[in-house]
Amino acid sequence: MAGGLVALLDDVAVLARAAAASIDDVGVAAAKAGAKAAGVVIDDAAVTPQYVRGLAAERELPIIKRIALGSLRNKFLIILPVILLLSQFVPWLLTPILMLGGAYLCFEGAEKVWAKVSGHGGHDDEAAKDEKTLVSGAVRTDLILSAEIMVITLNEVIDEPFWSRLAILAVVALLMTVVVYGAVALIVKMDDAGLKLSDGPGAVASFGRGLVKAMPKVLTFLTVVGTAAMLWVGGHILLVGTDELGLHFLYETVHHVEEAAHDATGTLGGVVGWLVNTIFSAILGLIVGALIVVIMTYTIHRKKDGHAPEKKDGHASEAAEPAPAPAAEARQADEDETRPV
Repeated sequence: MAGGLVALLDDVAVLARAAAASIDDVGVAAAKAGAKAAGVVIDDAAVTPQYVRGLAAERELPIIKRIALGSLRNKFLIILPVILLLSQFVPWLLTPILMLGGAYLCFEGAEKVWAKVSGHGGHDDEAAKDEKTLVSGAVRTDLILSAEIMVITLNEVIDEPFWSRLAILAVVALLMTVVVYGAVALIVKMDDAGLKLSDGPGAVASFGRGLVKAMPKVLTFLTVVGTAAMLWVGGHILLVGTDELGLHFLYETVHHVEEAAHDATGTLGGVVGWLVNTIFSAILGLIVGALIVVIMTYTIHRKKDGHAPEKKDGHASEAAEPAPAPAAEARQADEDETRPV
């Protein structure tokens, strides 16, 4: 009996060590895969602050919390199940679906550029007052960026067994959400921290006042970076996607220019090469996004023009409704005739 118990305990110890090693492997794999998606994570952190800009201070953190919860729902209830099933059964569908998301990002970025250039940005200010609209827009954008993060992660662990893939993707999803929205919360509350510091002594107060003055400029800068990030990420998704679908011309052209810039700039080659790829991706994103904006605008105007005659007819019919007047006049005439003189 004692020997059997010792053997059982020994087996349990072996299983525990194996489980610990497995968890450690998942952590290492998640860290490596997450590092590959770091660029998109930075873009996500740059995009989000624009959704809370201009809001009352007490509304900022609750809205960021709602967006973060929406991001977790995106990752765990939509993206994670979908990409695991697709990677298991129809992996070829991942690229076209991701490209549709990339096109949406391009559209959002180009729309913001057009609003800035044309001066018709009032719609954003109105939307900012409606928390439901604001949060739903932020969560939609997060869905695309999160999908990009998760697909990049999946590509790094595609050879792992199914359950290992699931564990690694879940760890990355949770960590990325905490990192992105934790950073966003810190950014948008820096001015409040500055206000509190401004009540302190000497140098602390000066630092606090400087922080308060700097934060509007920082948030404006992040809004610009966020819009550029939409165009860059969306364009990069399309660039890589077209290459994976067999249309190599665009990707190879950008890759050759990137390599030439890398080789020509020595120790700065890595940074310059990345900038070249980013700029070309952003240009592609702006072109595609602008085309979608034009198509959407044209479609909306056509619908409005198509309904216009119906409205006119409707008004005409409404105007025609008071027409019983002649009948009333006839009745009045009959009464006059029968009235005694």
